[in-house]
Order: sequence, then C-alpha cells, then structure tokens
Amino acid sequence: MLKIMTFLRDPLGQQSVPGVLDFLGSPQKLRSTSEASMSEASSGDLVPQDKEEERTAKKKPKTLASMFSVFTKGKKKKKQGQSSSAESTGQARPGLQGPPPTVEELKATLEHGQLEAAWPLLELERELQAAAAAGGTSAEELVRRQSKVEALYVLLRDQVLGVLRRPLDVPAERLRLALAVLAEQEREDAQVAAEPAPGAAALAPTRPRGWLQLWRRGVAEVAAERLGQRPAAGSTDGRSEAESAFLHMGRTMKEDLETVAERLKPLFPAELGVMATYARCYHEHFAAHLAALTEFELCERDTYMLLVWVQNFYPNDILSSPKLAGELQGLQLGSLLPPRQIQVLETAFLSNEVANIKELMARALEVESQRWAEGAAPQRLDGRCHSELAIDVLQIVSQGQTKAERITPELGSVMKQILLAELTNFLQSYQASFNDFLEQGRQLGNYRANVMANINNCLSFRTSMEQNWQIPRDPPSHLLAPLNELKSRGFNALLQTLFLELKPLFKRLTQTRWAAAEEILEAILGSMVGRLPEFLELHDCFREELMETVHLHLVKEYITRLCKRRLVLKTAEQQQQLARHVLANAELIHGFCTQNGSPAAWLHHALPTLAEIIRLQDPSAIKIEVAMYATWYPDFSKGHLSAILAIKGNLSSSEARSIRNILDVNTGVQESSRSLFSLINVG
Repeated sequence: MLKIMTFLRDPLGQQSVPGVLDFLGSPQKLRSTSEASMSEASSGDLVPQDKEEERTAKKKPKTLASMFSVFTKGKKKKKQGQSSSAESTGQARPGLQGPPPTVEELKATLEHGQLEAAWPLLELERELQAAAAAGGTSAEELVRRQSKVEALYVLLRDQVLGVLRRPLDVPAERLRLALAVLAEQEREDAQVAAEPAPGAAALAPTRPRGWLQLWRRGVAEVAAERLGQRPAAGSTDGRSEAESAFLHMGRTMKEDLETVAERLKPLFPAELGVMATYARCYHEHFAAHLAALTEFELCERDTYMLLVWVQNFYPNDILSSPKLAGELQGLQLGSLLPPRQIQVLETAFLSNEVANIKELMARALEVESQRWAEGAAPQRLDGRCHSELAIDVLQIVSQGQTKAERITPELGSVMKQILLAELTNFLQSYQASFNDFLEQGRQLGNYRANVMANINNCLSFRTSMEQNWQIPRDPPSHLLAPLNELKSRGFNALLQTLFLELKPLFKRLTQTRWAAAEEILEAILGSMVGRLPEFLELHDCFREELMETVHLHLVKEYITRLCKRRLVLKTAEQQQQLARHVLANAELIHGFCTQNGSPAAWLHHALPTLAEIIRLQDPSAIKIEVAMYATWYPDFSKGHLSAILAIKGNLSSSEARSIRNILDVNTGVQESSRSLFSLINVG
C-alpha cells in the first residue's frame, strides 16, 4: 500500500501524477473553448498520432458517441429494482451509448477539452474499485490501473478548473458542463466520505478530491490578480499611489461582483454559492492589501483616504450599491480593517486635521492683520465694508468638518466639538489682534473702514456658530463673547469722536434755562445727522445696534445732566413745566433715534417716566411710578432717585425717605437686564 501511495502522490493537487502520463502517451495542447474541441473531434484526431496506424490496422475508428458509453457491454444484467449510479444521483450523463472508451481514447478526448469524458471516467474508477473489492487482481495491476485513472482525473481537473477560472471566456453550455462535472465530483466525494467503497483498502486513497476547494482557491487567485493590477498610465489625475490603488481595487471589485451577479449567478448551482465565494475572495484580498499598507507610516493624505474607503466608500458605495446590496445581504463580510486599527487611524486623522486647521486659521489672521497695518482699504460688497477673513476661516473649518463627516457621521460629531473649541480660541486671538489695531492704528489710512469691515465679520461668525453648533444668542453664550467684545470695541472706536463733539453741547443743558434745552437738543441731533451716512457701510443689523448705542448715549447724557443740575422747584406749577420740557425732549430723542434705525424700545420709558415723577405731587402716586420704573430699569438706585426727588422742593424729607424706601421692596419682576443707570454716576 505504501508503494501505491508513493506512486500516486500529488501534493499540490494541481500537477500531473509523475510517471503516469508515460502510460498514456505525451499530452497534446489543451484547448480552452468547446468550439475548438468540437472542431478537432470532427476530424477524428482524438488519439496520439503515433498510434494511429496501429489502431487503424486493428479496428475501425470509433465515433465520439461510441466512445462515451456505459460500461455494460459483456456484463451481467442487474437484478430487478437495482438502479445505476446515474439514476441514483439524478444527473444526466451525456453520450452514454455504445462500447466503453479505452484509457487512451479518454486521454485524447480530455486533451481536446471534451468534458463529457468525466462520466465514462467515473465509471472506470468504479470498475477499478469493484475489481479491488472482488480480489484476484495483483497489487501491481491495481497500481497500474489506478495510476491511469488518476492521470485522467488530473487532465479532467485541469480542464474543469480552467473553464471555471475564466467562466466568461467560454460558451454558456461549456460552463454548465464544467459545473455539472464539479457537482458530480462533490457528490462522489460526499458519498465516499459517508460510506467508503468496497475494496478501498486495496487502493491508494484519492477521495475527497476537493475540487470545490480548488475552485475557490482559483477564485481567490483571480481576485488577487484582478485587484493587484496596476492602474493604467495617465489615469491617476494627480492622485497618490495609494489613492490610485484604492480607486482601482474598489472600482474593479464593484464591477466584477456586478458581473458575477448578472452573468454567472444564473448559471451556477445555488449550492456552490458563487456570489458569496467571489465576494469573500475579493474582500479578503482587499482587506489584506490595506492591512499591509497600515504596517507603514502613512502620510496625512493617505491616512484620510484609507479611512474614507474603509468607513464610507466600501460599505456604502460598493457593498450597499443598488446592484449588490441584495446579493451580499447576510454575508457579513465585515470591515476591511479591525476596529482597533480604525481607531488608531481616526485618532491620527483628527490630530493631523486639527493641527492643519489651526495653522491655516492663524495664517489667515496674520494676512488680514498685515492688511490693516498697511492701511489697505477693505473691499466693498453690496455697499458694505467687506473682509474675506470670516469667509476664509469658516471655509477652513467647514472643510475639516466635511472631511470628518465623509468618513463617518460619528467622527463628524467628534470633529464638530473639537472645531468649536478651536474656533472659539481663534476668535479670542482675533479679538486681541483687533484690539491692538484699534489702539495702534488710529492714524492709519482707512482706519474707520477697516473697523466697520471687522464689525461686519461678526455676522458671518455668529451665524455660523448659531446654525452649526446651535449656540444661543440670547442669553448670550460665553462662546460668542469674543465677537460681542469685538463689536462693542468697534462701536466705541466709531462713535468716540462723535461723542466727544457732543459733550460740550450736553454741558450747556446745565448752564442754561430748561426752557432752552429743546434748542440745545436740536443742535445735538443736528450735529449727528451729517455723521450717520457713514454707518450705512455696516450691515443693517449692526447699524441698528450702533444706533441703539447712540440712543442709549443720548438718554444717559440727558439723565446725567438732569441729575447733576442743582435745580430746586418749590411749586407744583414749576415742576409741571419742567416735566413738559423733559417729555418734549424725550420725544425728540426717541423720534430721531427710531427714525434712524434704533430698535431700543426698552429706552422708551426712561425719560417720560422721570418726567411723570417730577410732575406728580401725591407721594403715593410717585411711589407707584418709582416701583414700576424699578422693574424696567433694575439698576435704578436710591442715589438716582434722590437726585430726581431733590428737584421737588415742596417734598418733605420724610416723604422723600418713604418714596426711596420703595426701592427696598423686591418685586421679583425685572423686564430688562440692560444697563442704563449703572452708567450714570450721581456722586
């Protein structure tokens, strides 16, 4: 038995048995298509040429049909009810009439690519098993006969696997025939595994032959060959070598699997799982290639592209594509990389991307600051002073966010929070640079225009943070504090000169009769009219906020002069006359500011209510007005109230004290958190 096994050993399962072909003659060149096989079959060239004359002298050449016959001629008839192997398997056996072909005829037939020889060969194998089981045949004869059978199986195996390796290159009928042979061999393997054939002990073990595994191994080789091809020259379009490889493998895998689903699956038996076999082989090779790639230090670009393919393109655009999603459902191919490796790559991506974003934002601010220092005029966009800084920075942030989201939505969420922190840090740096400009650039050209351009920048930054990160404007978030401070400092820079010009006019309110205050106030408002058109270069929302600042300044200065003037009116008529003047001035201020865009409705009661307190004579009525006033302006203090009550010379000290004490009562109702009286120092 050892001698038999040594003689028949074929360790790779792919090479012809050594020495066996010497029994059969030299093999001819194999043909890959059934058309070539049938052409040679019709010419009768099915046996080695050097034996043609000898065979012709002995007998007439056999036809192809006569060569594929059942080995029944000259045998005893089967008992009634006994079925043949072909009948038991239900497999159609092509060309099973006439006398059985000889070994040499089978060899010639197989060399010409005619796979129909598989069934006579199987019968030949069974006859050998029967002879071994019956006994009476010498060991040497069994070795000789089994060697020839196995040599024929090597030829058949190579033919079948050759067809299945390139299934689209052969006619459909030839492919079906190869699949039928493969299925028959698998059934025979299973039958022998379940119940060894009689006489098997006298022969070398040759089953299971494992052709199904060899086919799967061939599919893996095809996958490696297809995915391992280099992209065509000139098709990289500036992509890195790794990017080009990813694109080639992804596109090839998708196209090949779609072809398998459309053209091969209808031809393959379901039990072979052709779709699953190809999908797993392509997946495993793709994964192996990426795993090998991660063993090296990747550049930032390749790290990002690797993550995009592993986390996005591969599962979504390939495995879940419309043509493949249903076919691959349930295969559970998994990820191309293990979770731990993906986490390492994602951490590297986040670190690299955040560092790049910080550097790009800092560079953009440096370029913008240089423009301020050079006194360059800002651009005008729709009549507004415009800076590209906000657009550049937000685009940098958006691109980083988009790249992370392109990998996975989850990584995008992580990046979003990181970018919010980095954007906040940038805004603090922006504010500091702007403050330096305000302090050091007053003499520079286009100073005021650049101030307005930077104020306008706040709108883009604020809108982005409110929309992308749901940061509330009211109550203001600390994340918006740098923008609010920048805007406030910008307003102060724009209004500083104007307010200095108005200061002497406000002083005149305390130096003349209150009856002349209306004329002075009209002069104040008139001096402002010529300065307001400049502020049209602000966005509407900021121009309104600036006018609110002007409105607040006018009201504050008016109240300051009212409190500081040492005016004592002893009669009710005098107090009522002053109240009418204050009310008229309040209407002038309110009308002017609202007409020019001030939205400060919260200042509407500031002067009229003070006029009412001055007019009223009943302490109880005054208390009611004071209590209501304190809800509108929580920073209205006893000092401010005392300055107003001092005007009322007919009010006793006890009545004044009682009125002031009303501010000690905490009503818990406050309609405004804005500052007015905290800006007024009454000394």
